[in-house]
Amino acid sequence: MNTSTDAAAAPVDTPVEVRLGASPHDREDAVRAAGALLVQAGFVRPGYVDSLLQRERVATTYLGQGLAIPHGMVEDKYLVQRTGLAVLQVPEGVSWGDDASPVRLVVAIAAASDEHIQVLRRLTRLMRDDQRLAALFGTRDPQDIVAALRGESASSSAAGAVAERALEDYALGQEIALNYPNGLHARPAGAWAQAARAFQSQVRVRHGDAVADARSVASLLSLGAGRGAKLRISAQGADAPQAVARLLAVIAQLGDEETRQAELAAARHAQAQGLGRVLGDWQPDARQTFTGIAASPGLVVGLLVRADTQTLETEDHFQGIAHEAAALDTALTAAQVQLEGLAEAARNRGAGEQAAILAAQGELLRDAALLQDVSRTVVRGHGAAWSWKQSLAQRVAAQRALADTTLAARAADLQDAGERVLRHLLGRGGDDTQAGASWPDEAILLADDLSPSVTAQIDTRRVKGFCTARGGPAAHTAILARALGLPAVVASGPGVLEAVRPGAQGVKAILDGYRGRLYVEPSETALMQADEHMRQLEALQKAESSARMEPAVTRDGHRVEIAANVNRADQALKALEAGADGVGLMRTEFLFLEREHVPDEDEQYGVYRDMVAALDGRPLIVRTLDIGGDKQVPHLNLPEEDNPFLGVRGARLLLRRDDLLVPQMRALYRAAQHGPLSIMFPMISNVEELQALRARAEAIRLEVQGPEVPIGIMIEVPSAALIADRLAPHADFFSIGTNDLTQYTLAVDRQHPELAGMADSLHPSVLRLIARTVEGARRHGRWVGVCGGLAGEPLGAALLTGLGVDELSVSSSDISTVKALLRRHTLVELQQLAAQALDQDTADGVRILGAALRSEPLASACATGESA
Repeated sequence: MNTSTDAAAAPVDTPVEVRLGASPHDREDAVRAAGALLVQAGFVRPGYVDSLLQRERVATTYLGQGLAIPHGMVEDKYLVQRTGLAVLQVPEGVSWGDDASPVRLVVAIAAASDEHIQVLRRLTRLMRDDQRLAALFGTRDPQDIVAALRGESASSSAAGAVAERALEDYALGQEIALNYPNGLHARPAGAWAQAARAFQSQVRVRHGDAVADARSVASLLSLGAGRGAKLRISAQGADAPQAVARLLAVIAQLGDEETRQAELAAARHAQAQGLGRVLGDWQPDARQTFTGIAASPGLVVGLLVRADTQTLETEDHFQGIAHEAAALDTALTAAQVQLEGLAEAARNRGAGEQAAILAAQGELLRDAALLQDVSRTVVRGHGAAWSWKQSLAQRVAAQRALADTTLAARAADLQDAGERVLRHLLGRGGDDTQAGASWPDEAILLADDLSPSVTAQIDTRRVKGFCTARGGPAAHTAILARALGLPAVVASGPGVLEAVRPGAQGVKAILDGYRGRLYVEPSETALMQADEHMRQLEALQKAESSARMEPAVTRDGHRVEIAANVNRADQALKALEAGADGVGLMRTEFLFLEREHVPDEDEQYGVYRDMVAALDGRPLIVRTLDIGGDKQVPHLNLPEEDNPFLGVRGARLLLRRDDLLVPQMRALYRAAQHGPLSIMFPMISNVEELQALRARAEAIRLEVQGPEVPIGIMIEVPSAALIADRLAPHADFFSIGTNDLTQYTLAVDRQHPELAGMADSLHPSVLRLIARTVEGARRHGRWVGVCGGLAGEPLGAALLTGLGVDELSVSSSDISTVKALLRRHTLVELQQLAAQALDQDTADGVRILGAALRSEPLASACATGESA
């Protein structure tokens, strides 16, 4: 039975098509049936049905409580002819996936803007009314469903108008030093909040006198925790120990990713500086020249166009608490839906950076303290839009006032997300989707500032770059520009906005993202010069791309293998593109850290096999599970230890837990049947451990009839370095983990809030242990690699090569830099540099020697003992 209705009394004139008593076979059948209703009613074109199915493939539309809301992809909105709903009632229920209860109402949505948002608000409220939902699941009157979708609840109230109070941390907790290069910003804060919300316990984070609710991104960002910040993670509740352990694990895991992203950004910056030298002191002739901050490299010629957003003016109209609360609820839901759609679209096109930033903005809108502040203002008799704008302005001002410039720059994200909600409150929720509709091809955008969400939606086929009056290189807008490969200049001053009148188009300009300059109306000669420079830059980029694939060979013919540290097959492919000779360290603990269960043999085998396939015959070294110390996994149920760094971790854990060792070794030997694979055991401290593990490995190999593979060990503790000559007969290779070797040699916990800075891998004691390791390996013909952070530093790579290390395994972003450095010098020069380093008293003394790396020839500085 189908019915269509347009009840005039409804607050939103949204037509609804209803089919009662349907019995689809599965989710796809249900979506197709609902989509067919939309087509029959003239709401959408036939192609929209495929868009509904595509949405289901990338993300479930299950809402909860027996409700599902199929809707099309953002990029397919052009298929919507008019806003409407199609409801499929399924009394017996249809499966919507493993994690969803059977769906009994399928509400398919066709909307080109935000007209359907009130329906979503009604659905979320219906989910709290079990009795009415049950009636709708079985009703024989379609008007019951229409009324439920189009009516308004009279019982709305201001959400969470609870007095905000100062937070305190709890007795159970642990202190850490934050090792994020850019401090705690929105993306990692979102991951922290998500991890904390998985537990019943209350979780807090203290920084100085400030304490944040770990479940709230905005609360976490208010800490202003920069790099090296001393934090205390604490929890209270039934699962408090597990909550603390899990959050610490997430923090450590993200630290590696944050460091990698920072290294990648640094490498891009270094590359950009090199390319920028092509421009020299070029000063093109133009009517006007504006200088700002170079935020993203590149040189382009295009047409200037104003891309300002309209000011959101609000008046204080109050229509009762229930009305204002409902309006706020609607706007928040609409903003979340938009952000989720934008993030999904970004993920679908492989734009992970954009997706992460948009997802982080969604987390900002979950801030309970902000919502409570708005609710209190509404209760005092103010309109929702006015209340939201006032509270938002206060929060943004507080964020901008933070001393850390990177964290202060994140105020733009809060402003961006908040204004999205405000637009919905003002009935302008569709404005954001219109961004860029009037921009010409080859546009150079000019604005006071660009919001991160607008930047994320830029069509790079039409837009060549942008220049803003405000902003900074650490803001997400600049980060997105770099990710998109768009030249960008920020902080050019308010005068730049006068270069083009609002609405005017067609003004020629040259944008120099290397030196931070915008040239307005350049002369014909300047345009010809710009074209020539762009050709030179393109040729240089191609030459550099070709050089990164060449091996790292010193000027006197000594080759060093340059491998990559990765976790997954997709990262391995990127490393190969960056010039890696193979993978020198595949960390397997991510398989355990990113799951709520221990991965079984088949799960692990699939991951290792994919890595082997990705490398296509190139070397792969897989480190067995390295858990303990700063890497804790709650679901492994490891015993609590007073000093986990000196407890059961690495090899010691594997020898005590066959349930961890056996599945991993079986999976590794099975994967080795598909290509080269070496196995490496972590945290070996004596010969007995190595012998025991080799014996267990051989027994497992025979069980699965796997091939013999090289088995090596990590040199991470002083005892292993000192007896390297005794370990070498039992190992096929060594790989030195300089991070752990440093902390054990210097007796410094890398996570300690006050001592972390002392953990310096350039300390002569650490370098001497590396030299001792190489010497012991050479006696038995074993090769030595380094997979710690020191290998990726230019001075570190030079010293390690001079000490006799055969392989350097580094982050993908460091590969080209390390290769280029080694090609500039001879092995003899590097050996002399290393010999001098071993004879220094301090790490600073070693660093002074590094000045010689920037001078030519290096040998002369080493021979005379000059340190600068």
